[in-house]
Amino acid sequence: MELRTHDPHDGLYAAGGDYVHALELRDARRLLLVSGTMGLDAGGVPGATLDEQLVLVWSNLRAILASAQMTVDHVVRVTSYLRDAAFAEANARARVAALGGRAVPTTAIVAQTLDPGWLVEIEVLAAG
Repeated sequence: MELRTHDPHDGLYAAGGDYVHALELRDARRLLLVSGTMGLDAGGVPGATLDEQLVLVWSNLRAILASAQMTVDHVVRVTSYLRDAAFAEANARARVAALGGRAVPTTAIVAQTLDPGWLVEIEVLAAG
């Protein structure tokens, strides 16, 4: 599978760093659409802090990806649902770390989660 970023400069705000406007997948044979995943431990208990939940979210995502014989290297899109806009910076740091600095199309949305203890929920699209 070949990945190509598309960041047009003419008439569009600049992309850069850990952000890309679009990612083209060429010759992808498999797609894995992962449901929103929370920062819960194996017993269903949320981490006590945002940072703990972010560690758990990415650990849970790695386990889901592994069940499909994929890794975070296969992630081509990330959507984050945050309970508070103040969580955006920590969420971005965790995403960049989890993806090894690889930029993929990303959206972060501030939303009320179904449980007040859930501070972040992340869904991904993986391809291979």
